[in-house]
Formats: sequence, C-alpha cells, structure tokens
Amino acid sequence: MNQRLASTFAALKADLIHEEGPRISTMRNYRFCIAVYQPREEFELRRHVQRLTSELVAGGWVVKGISLQRVLLNRLRSHGEHDIARIIQREKGVTAKNAERGLNFLKDKITPELEGPEGIAADLAKEIQDFIAANPDKAERTLVIIGRVGALYPFFRSSALLKHLDGHTKNVPVVLMYPGERLGETGLRFMGKGGADSDYRPRIYG
Repeated sequence: MNQRLASTFAALKADLIHEEGPRISTMRNYRFCIAVYQPREEFELRRHVQRLTSELVAGGWVVKGISLQRVLLNRLRSHGEHDIARIIQREKGVTAKNAERGLNFLKDKITPELEGPEGIAADLAKEIQDFIAANPDKAERTLVIIGRVGALYPFFRSSALLKHLDGHTKNVPVVLMYPGERLGETGLRFMGKGGADSDYRPRIYG
C-alpha cells in the first residue's frame, strides 16, 4: 500500500468528520481543498476515493463524484457531432504536417470551453447545486469529489477552477484530486510538467 496516499486520505477523512463539522480549510466560508498524487498513481488514487466514499456513505453522508473528463466531453458534444467531426478532421490534417501546430490548434479550440467563470466551472457548479438541492437534509454531511483532472492536460490548469467555483457550492466541502507535484507549502505543478503554480488558497493534502 502507498503509505503517502493512505496518510493523505486518513488526514482528509479525519478533517471531514470532525466533531465540529468539516475542517478541510482554515477559512470558515471556504470549504475547498486539494489532494495531491502522482499521475502514475491514478488507479490507486481511485481505490482510495472509492474507500473514502463507502466509509462516508456508511456514516450517513452523501457523496458526489464528478469526472472533469465527462464534463468536458458533454460540453463539446453540446455543440453537435458535426462540429466535433470537423475539429477532429482538421486536427488530423494539421498534425500530419506538424505535430506542434496540431496541438496548438486543439488548444485554440478547447481552451475557451474550459477557462473562466462561464467555462467548465459553470458546468461543475450546476452539477453541485443540483446535488445539494436533491439532498437538502444533508447539508453538513455532503461531499463533492472532483476527479479525472489529468484528462484535461495540457489544455487546462486547475489553479483558477476552485476560484470560479467559490460562492457557487453552498459551502459544502469540495475536494479536487490533483495529479502533479507539491512544491513547498502552496506550490503545485500540474502533471509534474512546466512551471509551478503557487496561486492556491485551498488547503493541500499530500
């Protein structure tokens, strides 16, 4: 067993079930946190998430798991299959000539769907709000876990995601599963690539 991941989830669970209510943040009205893991640990991470979910549900919690990959694909499909097919065909043509240009083409098409308060954060906020509305009597025992973040690499950096969600989650605890590296107290490197991003307010586990 990966002891680091085990310790991460043990600390996370202890703070969630604190006798005075969830304590995943030092800020009373900011219940967001990040659990960091190595990208190669993805499948083990999912087992820990499943175990935590089962334990919380057994204790009377309701838990909502959200896949960022699914949310992105749903957003792209909303434009219609014809548009998707056109983008794929164009990307293949550009990549055949120059792989870097092909990647840049996809970034230009996909990044606007992800970033900003009206991007993927808006879709997440709606899912979270719908889940909360469906469980009105579980306000203090509701958890949202956001996963499959790595599926959006290299089109997306998650540092702004929680910022755009702030104020739209009814103050329920939200945990972002972050594939990457921790650097110091607040620095994170998404997927272990590129420069570090230190613009993180949430508590970091791991």
